[in-house]
Amino acid sequence: MISSSWGAPAAFTKGFNPQHVVEGLYGKHLFVYSWPDGTLKQTIDLGNEGLIPLEVRFLHDPSKDTGYVGCALSGNMVRFFKTTDGSWDHEVVISVPSLKVQNWVLPEMPGLITDLLISLDDRYLYFVNWLHGDIRQYNIEDPKKPVLVGQVWVGGLIRKGSKVTVEKENGQQWQSDIPDVQGKRLRGGPQMIQLSLDGKRLYVTNSLFSAWDRQFYPELIENGSHMLQIDCDTEKGGLAVNAKFFVDFETEPDGPALAHEMRYPGGDCTSDIWI
Repeated sequence: MISSSWGAPAAFTKGFNPQHVVEGLYGKHLFVYSWPDGTLKQTIDLGNEGLIPLEVRFLHDPSKDTGYVGCALSGNMVRFFKTTDGSWDHEVVISVPSLKVQNWVLPEMPGLITDLLISLDDRYLYFVNWLHGDIRQYNIEDPKKPVLVGQVWVGGLIRKGSKVTVEKENGQQWQSDIPDVQGKRLRGGPQMIQLSLDGKRLYVTNSLFSAWDRQFYPELIENGSHMLQIDCDTEKGGLAVNAKFFVDFETEPDGPALAHEMRYPGGDCTSDIWI
């Protein structure tokens, strides 16, 4: 079993403070345990390329000793793998550069990779950038060399109409274009994702953790979350927002509610393996 290291509850339960990273209250390690006895066998130091590692996903094929972890603050997707001597190593295979921005609390904005998953056939890797607002699809038929084949924008802090703008290298200002769905303005940024077993329907919610929601996306606290469906091209790659699907948690009986994890009753791509 491989575990990641988000951070100390005394830090993350209060919202995000960059000083807490400097003070070592957020993680940068993976921990390898023997299972089921739970003995710690190895600690992998990801360094500054692996700050705040969150979700861990192995390939579904049990014969493949490799997987990925999304390092939220560093904006890197790290592949971990078993070596010939039985130990575990790692390498950065995808990097999402921080964006130079204006009118934000910091001069640069990380993407903040908060969730990832792998299709059941191990062909595609999906992940979200909660602050930037995009969902990405990579072909991972070669796990060492992911290829970007799909991307869609469904929220984020750099959307059109926001006070925050991206400054490109040529000095031009840029903001993402976010569609309305069923007449509704999309709130927050993409956070948790779940994929159907056939790999064609990717569902996404937008609440990370209430203290972080309140800090970065206060409209989620006021109006609640929503769930979207993203249609996935499983042949050539590609993502598109499904205009017919929108679940609004603003009108829940005890709402507005914050939506997080999603699960399929018959199995899904984060809980099943194949043999």
